[in-house]
Amino acid sequence: MRALVSVSDKTGLVGFVQGLVDLGWEIIATGGTQKLLESQGVRTIGISEVTGFPEICDGRVKTLHPKVHGGILARRDVPAHMETLKENGIETIDLVCVNLYPFRQTIAKEGVTLEDAIENIDIGGPSMVRSAAKNWRDVTIVCNPADYDTVLAEIREKGNTTPETRLQLSAKAYTHTAEYDCCIAQYMRKQAGLNEKLFLEYDLKQGLRYGENPHQSAKFYAGLDPVPFSLAFARQIQGKELSYNNIQDANAALNVLRDFEEPFCVALKHMNPCGAAVGATIEEAWQAAYEADKVSIYGGIVGVNRTLTAEVARGMKPIFLEIVIAPAYTPEALEILSTKKNLRVMEVDMTRDNAPVRQYISVNGGLLSQELDTQVEKVVPEMCVTKVKPTDAVLGDLNFGWKIVKHVKSNAIAVVRDNHTIGIGAGQTNRVGSAEIALEEAKAAGFTEGLILASDGFLPFDDTVALAARYGVTAIVQPGGSIRDADAIAKADELGITMLFTGVRHFKH
Repeated sequence: MRALVSVSDKTGLVGFVQGLVDLGWEIIATGGTQKLLESQGVRTIGISEVTGFPEICDGRVKTLHPKVHGGILARRDVPAHMETLKENGIETIDLVCVNLYPFRQTIAKEGVTLEDAIENIDIGGPSMVRSAAKNWRDVTIVCNPADYDTVLAEIREKGNTTPETRLQLSAKAYTHTAEYDCCIAQYMRKQAGLNEKLFLEYDLKQGLRYGENPHQSAKFYAGLDPVPFSLAFARQIQGKELSYNNIQDANAALNVLRDFEEPFCVALKHMNPCGAAVGATIEEAWQAAYEADKVSIYGGIVGVNRTLTAEVARGMKPIFLEIVIAPAYTPEALEILSTKKNLRVMEVDMTRDNAPVRQYISVNGGLLSQELDTQVEKVVPEMCVTKVKPTDAVLGDLNFGWKIVKHVKSNAIAVVRDNHTIGIGAGQTNRVGSAEIALEEAKAAGFTEGLILASDGFLPFDDTVALAARYGVTAIVQPGGSIRDADAIAKADELGITMLFTGVRHFKH
């Protein structure tokens, strides 16, 4: 039995190959792979000894030879194939252990040149992988060091790998070359200035019991590279398996958390904030967020952007929550939360970076792609368009409200005071309807004066301004940009309300 070994990732290689040698296998090896194995006392046959031809062109050509591919591709059950091998002095190759040049790692390096990238495009490697994968009934193809133990154990026990294992390894091999070619194609198309073609790579993270509803099947996939503020790379410390709706809601919570640097807590239900607050401490933020809406938080998600402490955990304990999200937990907090066995406790990396984040939404027969709305505008006095100017305290609430309304489904209205929400109006077909919901919530909670209203889109008429004044709103922040802006400004001046235009819209459909 013969194996051909030519790898870039040499993790676990020596032990694997020595195991084959101990079982009586001959080993053919190339270049650096042969040097490593020989240095560890593993006997090998150089590729040039097999082909009768030297490696040429700085190693670009070494395995592209009939004595290599004939030995791999010949079908053992076809007499004519085996006779051809005999006539040409070609021996069969029964196992191919190959993984490819590190192209992805190369182009990720700062300052990499096109020439560097080109030299890390593997040619012979993918050819051998595909040849072996095609002839899986007779040949074992191994691309991943994680498969070494399985392959070696089967050979020890059965004399060879099983057909079932070879078929699985073949599928893995084609996946390996497909991912490799996708990465190269993306890079080269960009270098050549060709029209964009979207390649996406995701690995199955987990199957889900069902989707939005029990009759819908669903799966959760994770990207290849860990990113902050991502549930796909979070650590679940305890609790039931995440559901489709849990993942959607938790992702929405993380997008809110991303916008706040001060101690902040958000309670979220059906992808809309239902209570949110900043505080001098995370304990203050939690308490204010909870007080903002003690009803809607039931069955919801709570996220904080600081280490979750025992005091916060004690406050959460009596409440039915689906998920708690934090960057870290104190041991005492985890002990308290552990008494709620079904509560999902998630630890999420909240390291801040400025890398752009793309968002993908599927539609029937297509895919929408956009940059995630991570932009945060600071609300400043120069944005004021009315006679009444905002005080520093009002500016603080205007900034808080503006950050929150961005994460509420359009049409969106957030009513806030003292850096916490007191009313949320989400997803209505007209803005006045959303305002009525938010203002009625504030009134029911006993807040009837000094309120701040934030709107994710412009106010097309003066009716929302008039309504807001009746409920005690004294300041409004909105994008502006309506052909009737003058009407809204005039109404605000008439009612003594300060109004600021940010010039930026934050629709969330």
